[in-house]
Amino acid sequence: MTIILKKSQIVFVAMVAGVVSLSAIAADNATQKKPTDASTSDWAFFGHDAGGSQHSPLKAINTGNVQRLKQAWVHRSGDFADAPFPRGTAFQATPLHANGLLYYCTPFNRVFAVDPATGAERWVFDPHRPDPQARRAALSPPLQFASRCRGVAYWQEASTADQTKACQRRIFKNGDAARVYALDADTGALCDDFGASKDHAGWVTHADFENHGEGLLASASSPPVVLGDVVISAVMVDDGVANAHDGIVRAFDVRTGELRWEFNPIPEQYREQSGAANVWSTMSVDPVRNLVFLPTTSPSTDYYGGGRQFDMPLAIVALDGATGAVVWSQQVVRHDLFDYDLVGHPLLVDIRRDGRRVPAALLQTKMGWLFGFDRANGQPLWPIVERPVPASDVPGEQAAKTQPVPEGMAPFARQVMTRDELFGLTPIDRAACQRQFDRLRYDGMYTPPSVQGSILFPSALGGGNWGGASYDPASNLLLIKAENLATVLRVVPKDDPEAEDALPPKDYLTRPLRGTPYRVEGEIFRSPLGIPCTPTPWGTLTALDLSNGEVRWQIPLGQIRKAGITIPKSAKWGSPNVGGPMTTAGGLTFIGASMDNKLRALDTATGKELWSADLPVPGMAVPMTYRANGKQYVVIAAGGSVTAETPVGDYLIAFTLED
Repeated sequence: MTIILKKSQIVFVAMVAGVVSLSAIAADNATQKKPTDASTSDWAFFGHDAGGSQHSPLKAINTGNVQRLKQAWVHRSGDFADAPFPRGTAFQATPLHANGLLYYCTPFNRVFAVDPATGAERWVFDPHRPDPQARRAALSPPLQFASRCRGVAYWQEASTADQTKACQRRIFKNGDAARVYALDADTGALCDDFGASKDHAGWVTHADFENHGEGLLASASSPPVVLGDVVISAVMVDDGVANAHDGIVRAFDVRTGELRWEFNPIPEQYREQSGAANVWSTMSVDPVRNLVFLPTTSPSTDYYGGGRQFDMPLAIVALDGATGAVVWSQQVVRHDLFDYDLVGHPLLVDIRRDGRRVPAALLQTKMGWLFGFDRANGQPLWPIVERPVPASDVPGEQAAKTQPVPEGMAPFARQVMTRDELFGLTPIDRAACQRQFDRLRYDGMYTPPSVQGSILFPSALGGGNWGGASYDPASNLLLIKAENLATVLRVVPKDDPEAEDALPPKDYLTRPLRGTPYRVEGEIFRSPLGIPCTPTPWGTLTALDLSNGEVRWQIPLGQIRKAGITIPKSAKWGSPNVGGPMTTAGGLTFIGASMDNKLRALDTATGKELWSADLPVPGMAVPMTYRANGKQYVVIAAGGSVTAETPVGDYLIAFTLED
C-alpha cells in the first residue's frame, strides 16, 4: 500500500490485496432522505463548491446564536498511530456531504460513510486489510514522514431514476500504488466497470502509463477532482531526486476509467534534466468554462537547481477540461530554490474589484503574496512587477535575478525580520537567537540557500500553506491564515556522493538530494529552549478586502503549547498552524489549525472570537458544514500533526445548536 504525503516527502509503496468491509447494505442507504437543495445543504467538493471557495451559504448558525453550539457526535475510525512510523500519521480530511451521507478518508487509506446527523457508520471501504494491527504491519519499511489523506471526490449520474443500478453515485479516492479507486457511494463496493479494460476491478493506476523519471510514484494526499464526466488525479513524486518522475496529471472517464488526457508540467526538452513540478495539494474546476486549475510545485530538486537551469513557465495552470491543453498559465516563483510550492487550489470566485464583478482565480503563496488572475484568460487583476532579489553563492547555482511581486494587494504574512526583533523567552534565550543570526546569511526575502547557512523567511512552511483561504461573498473579504516561522538551511557538498545518496531523508528539510553534488541540512530557526526565534505572532488570520487590497483586520491565531514552559494566556504569540478557514452566510469564520486544540468561530466582519470548543487533539484540517434533518452541523477532523509535534488522533467531531 501507499502512505501518501506532502509533495516534498518520500513515500514507500507496498502492494497488498483489496478488501471491502460493509457495515450496512445498499437497501439501507436507498431509504435515506436525500437533500432537496444541494446548493445549500451539501458540501460536495473539498472546498464546498467546484471552485473551492470554502464558503457555505448556510446561516442557521450565525453571529447571534453561535454561542449555543454544542458537540453533537464523534466518529472514530481507529486509523491513527504514533508507531511504528517514526513520524506518525496525520488525520487532516475534510469530509464531503452528498447523497445523504458524510464521506471521509483516513491516514490508513480507508473510506468511511457515516450518517450526517448521528455519526453512525453506514459502510467502510478498506483496500488493504480489515484488521488495524495487520494493516500497520503491512506498512514496511517504516516511513520518514506522516501518512495522510485529505479527502475524496463525489460524482453522480445526471439521471438516477433507476435506484437498483449500482454505482450511479461514486466516490473517488487517490489510493495506494498511484491508484484511483471508484466506489459505489451507496454501499462502498468497488465499481467493477472502472478500470475493467486494464483488468482492474474498481481502480486504475498511474503506474500503467508512461512515467518518465525515477524514484517514488504515488498518489497525492489531496483528493482528485471531478469535472463533468472525468475524474482528475495527480501524483506524488520524490522531489529530492534530480531526475524525479514528472508530475503528470491525468483525467479518467468516471465510468470506465479510460484515460481521457494527461498533462506533463515539465517541458519535453528538459525531461532528462529534471522532474516533479507535480500537484500534491487540492485542485479546483470551473464547470462553466470547463477549466481545471492546478497548483504545481518546483522542478526537482528542491533547494538546489544547478541541474535545472531552464525556464519553467508553468506554475498556476488552467487546463481545458476536455483535452488537458494549457489555456493559460502564470509563473509566481522564478527558478524556485526555496521549496515555495503552490500549496492550495486557486479559489475560483466572483469578487468585486474596481466597481465591477470579476471572475477571479485567487492564489495564495508561501511567500505571503496573494495573486489574482482573471480566470478566463489569466490576466492579472492587480499589477505584478519584477523586483531584484539576492544572488546565490553556491558553486554551480544561479538564482533568478528578479521575482514577481503583486502590487495593490497587501501581504497576508510577515515577510521580513530584523536582528533586533528576534524573539526570546528570556534575554539569554534571545541573545542565543541573535548569535545564530549573526553567523547565518540573511538578505531579506528570497535569500537563497548557502554553504554558510541561510535563514529562509518566509520558509517552506509559509506564509500561506495548505488549507489556507476562504472567500466571503457578502463582505468581499478573503479570510487567509499564515504561518510565520523562519528556517535555517545549509547546502553541504558531498564527500561521498554514492554513500550519501543512499541515506534516507531525516525530514523535509534534511535530505540527500540524490543525483546532485550537494545535500541539504535544515531546521526551524529556534533557541536552545526550542522556542522559535522568529518574531511573534507565529500564526495569524487575516481579512483582506479584495475591493481595495487592504487588510481589514488581522489577529494572532491560536496559542503555542510547549511542554515544561509556562506561556501566559495574555500572550498574543499565535501558533504554528496546519489547515484552514471556512466562512458561512451566518457571518462566521470557523477555523481550527492551531496547536492549542481549539475550534474557533469568529465574526467575519471584525475577527472577534464569538465561540470556541476544546478538541481532544488539534484540528489541523479545513472544517465544513451542511444541513441534515433540519439542522446545520459544523464538522472538523481533529487529528493533530506529528510535524508540529502535537498528539495525534482520529476524531471526526460534529457540532450543532443545542435544542
